[in-house]
Amino acid sequence: MELFTGTWHWAISGFLIGLIMLALTYFGKTFGMSSNLRTMCSMFGGKKFSDYFNFDWREQKWNLAVVLGSIVGGYLAIHFLSSENILQLNPKTIALLQEIGIDNPNGNLQPETIFSLSSVFSLKGFLILLGGGFLIGFGTPYAGGCTSGHAISGLSNLQLPSLIAVIGFFLGGLLMVHVIIPLIF
Repeated sequence: MELFTGTWHWAISGFLIGLIMLALTYFGKTFGMSSNLRTMCSMFGGKKFSDYFNFDWREQKWNLAVVLGSIVGGYLAIHFLSSENILQLNPKTIALLQEIGIDNPNGNLQPETIFSLSSVFSLKGFLILLGGGFLIGFGTPYAGGCTSGHAISGLSNLQLPSLIAVIGFFLGGLLMVHVIIPLIF
């Protein structure tokens, strides 16, 4: 059971992702999570309001199974297969987070300072979520895909736009961590 409750070496996960990408390439499919939002909007009548949603969503049904699998897999992993020692942050990272007022996640994936219900329903928390949601909602179609689509699918197909997007994601993450988050908190 320890095989399922512990973390796996990055090479095993990378190898499995690579196998999936080979299968998708063989079948002429591309992977990405954000495209599912477009598919769902098209399914529920979004094409009446915007030409962006006017496409044959039935060709993307297989990708909705990926979302469902992620939700079910995440639920099973958290509730039945997780141990208390999964998330181990470097002590230097914890110290830097505490310097800007973000508490130790204590084994959780999200710090309470940002993601607790009281934080979410505060004005500051609401504005952060609204701004982040807008940036993701606008940025994903503008960039032609999300991080998983570009970093996993696009790079494995040697697409130059995906390489440029991934470099932008990385630089944006550095900017966020070192400049914007300390200003917000």
